[in-house]
Amino acid sequence: MSVGQIKIPATYMRGGTSKGVFFKLTDLPATAQQPGKARDNLLLRVIGSPDPYGKHTDGMGGATSSTSKTVILSKSSKPEHDVDYLFGQVAIDKAFIDWSGNCGNLTAAVGAFAISNGLVNAARIPQNGLCTVRIWQANIGKTIIAHVPMTGGEVQETGDFELDGVTFPAAEVQIEFLDPAADEGEGGGAMFPTGNLVDDVDVPGIGTFKATLINAGIPTIFVNAADIGYTGTELQDAINSDAAALTRFETIRAYGAVKMGLINDISEAAARAHTPKIAFVAPPQSYVASSGKTVNASEIDLLVRALSMGKLHHAMMGTAAVAIGTAAAIPGTLVNLAAGGEAREAVRFGHPSGTLRVGAAAVEVAGQWTVTKAIMSRSARVLMEGLVRVPGDCF
Repeated sequence: MSVGQIKIPATYMRGGTSKGVFFKLTDLPATAQQPGKARDNLLLRVIGSPDPYGKHTDGMGGATSSTSKTVILSKSSKPEHDVDYLFGQVAIDKAFIDWSGNCGNLTAAVGAFAISNGLVNAARIPQNGLCTVRIWQANIGKTIIAHVPMTGGEVQETGDFELDGVTFPAAEVQIEFLDPAADEGEGGGAMFPTGNLVDDVDVPGIGTFKATLINAGIPTIFVNAADIGYTGTELQDAINSDAAALTRFETIRAYGAVKMGLINDISEAAARAHTPKIAFVAPPQSYVASSGKTVNASEIDLLVRALSMGKLHHAMMGTAAVAIGTAAAIPGTLVNLAAGGEAREAVRFGHPSGTLRVGAAAVEVAGQWTVTKAIMSRSARVLMEGLVRVPGDCF
């Protein structure tokens, strides 16, 4: 006898250049309210993974790293915080959810969801103006502040703020990533886990590459585009249609992860696909973005392309943007050198969909670099809310 479907309250939201399925922890079935196999199996079925066809036809996912995401939110267990935010990056073709990092783009939607779903104390929500939502990012143990616009006591989602990589304008949400470096448990708690601004990463069979290995926003490996045969102006198809190139990037990522102390052996990289990220940088150059719009070299400080879950991202991951802003602020990193080598508190970089500006405040104390916060603007919108259905025996 077949088992029927169950209904779970859920909200489908866009945040930045990503979208995902949002849940209140208390709305999940009891067995899925704790980390473990039941939770993972449930969320895999919601998204439609694993899908050997790579389409997510039988689920809510969009079959890309930007659209195969889940979020679980609850009233915060931390003092001086409103909401606990747990992010799961769902693999497309494997039965695997990576809980090792944050999604900076979906962070833009967390505040709005928290306000609309009773997770923020009503006394802290203004009728009009900005509502400051204090987010505890549970994956990495960090505080994020979202400034969510309010109109008439409701979250304001529509507006004229344009974000490259997003089709339509919306209301601006400013996000502050406080003390974004040295994620808990990542690389021994150092912004630069090797102690160097630039390292040589030896990748057997491929070569030795200059790299900046940084823990800020999300652990990230930056290499020079020219060193790996690219210009930094590439769009998705140039990389994602090249299976050999993707294998090279994944191999470099694995060896970089070992050097960062995130894994002990390259064989462990496959089970940690979400982190670290790998990105390549280059000095400014004009190019045509994926929308057909020309990005002029004079508009940007540098070029950056980043991979997520084994594929070139269509724009830029929010957490990687934090890493870019932080590294750009520190003279001597590959990111800073690509941007001209000067000290700076903000950088505008070109990505496949256009440009993005991110600010970071970095200071050197006793030879050690620290960053107090990184700031960027995003937007968010509820796409659909109601009940998601899954077979009752899937978890």
